[in-house]
Amino acid sequence: MWFAIIAKDHPGSLDKRTAARPAHLERLDKLQAEGRMLLAGPFPAIESENPGPAGFTGSLIIAEFPNRAEAEAWAGADPYVAAGVYASVEVKPFRKTLP
Repeated sequence: MWFAIIAKDHPGSLDKRTAARPAHLERLDKLQAEGRMLLAGPFPAIESENPGPAGFTGSLIIAEFPNRAEAEAWAGADPYVAAGVYASVEVKPFRKTLP
């Protein structure tokens, strides 16, 4: 089943996010290579593709996992969690309807 992983950043965590980004992307690349990634990306703090020092307010990942427990375990092991980027992470079942 698809699961939406909705994470909110701690304010002022851009430096931590930047440092942990390679490890974070490595995990996402693995999901994509396995055909389990629907989409992933950050929420810019301002209306800009590159928000610069304004940074980001969180992330959205929609990926396939056998069950919610495995999705939560995967989300909890994210390098952004370990680095203190994410203040909270919520995992919800997601039903893709369109397109």
